[in-house]
Amino acid sequence: MSAALERWEPDILGLSHAIHADPELSGQEFRAAKRVSRLLRTAGFSFDEPQPRLPASFSARFGTGELVVALCVEYDALPDIGHACGHNVNAASAVGAALALASVADDLGITVKVLGTPAEESRGGKVDLMDDGFFRDVCFAMMAHAAAEDVIGGTSLAMGMWDVLYEGRPAHAAAAPFEGINALDALVVAQTAVALARQQLPTGSIVSLIVTEGGSAVNVIPERTRASVEMRSPSLKDLRVIEERVRRCLDAGALASGCTLKVTPTGNAYAELKQDQYLSEAYRDAMLTRGRAVAFNNEPVASTDMGNVSQMVPSIHPMLGYDVGGAAHHTAEFAAHGSSASADRAVLDGAFGLAMAASAAASDPCQRERLVKG
Repeated sequence: MSAALERWEPDILGLSHAIHADPELSGQEFRAAKRVSRLLRTAGFSFDEPQPRLPASFSARFGTGELVVALCVEYDALPDIGHACGHNVNAASAVGAALALASVADDLGITVKVLGTPAEESRGGKVDLMDDGFFRDVCFAMMAHAAAEDVIGGTSLAMGMWDVLYEGRPAHAAAAPFEGINALDALVVAQTAVALARQQLPTGSIVSLIVTEGGSAVNVIPERTRASVEMRSPSLKDLRVIEERVRRCLDAGALASGCTLKVTPTGNAYAELKQDQYLSEAYRDAMLTRGRAVAFNNEPVASTDMGNVSQMVPSIHPMLGYDVGGAAHHTAEFAAHGSSASADRAVLDGAFGLAMAASAAASDPCQRERLVKG
């Protein structure tokens, strides 16, 4: 596998740099998907029939073994700041692991399945692929995520997202304000209610709300306002509690103002991440041979649709560290480091770690039986 990574190194790093230089938003990663698919075809991967219905996704495989390992390839960027979450590193390390595993697939008796999983930053493309059955034959799933340091074992927060629309009736704000039904009032009441409710939410919960439309002119009573709400919690169970309470806060705005309310979920709810202990330890051991000391830390880190995958099949989602100059995720400063020499080394090391973890599981009779039987 090391030899395979060395052989494919220019292509793997070229893929990382190309995706980094050409950021595409969630659900629109068509060029990234084509780049990955082209490399996989060159390496002898076949593409499943049918393909996923989700735009910018794909399903490819190599080998015919009963132990099916899925490598999840993320490649979406963020508006205005590009790959500020390092998904070019995520994509290239997963593809590198797939190429390494393909070189020993027959020896290990495995099938290497590569899934292009778009829209992680928005609707959660992995959940759509799950719903459409593309994880049904998978025994375990893997990917690594760009970060400032190497960490394994962490969890994530469950997350739900809503679009909120209040509609009232416009009127002249000076001549006849009493004829209007103020949609901005509804949103102010709701936002205030959410702020007050935070104290009683389950521990570790986070509710974020932004106004995306607040009116058109200062002398017109706003007839329409919109907001985006994001709710996070340590588990899906607690998330349902938050959703119920936030919905009551939104209802309060409509009741107080006389407006109508429409709440639309945006994308899929994200489950909390659950990482497989054996695969985590095998990954850590492999990374030690690359000179990387990977820390174990079970603290929740943001939210990911890989959490949903991990609730279905054994999974790992280690954080893959490189020098980001102290920058935080989702900043332009973080994005600037995504094609550095340090990031390139992380891509190759992460690919090796994932491939070796899969190899260890495939070579251990007890683990193999556990994973095949599910």
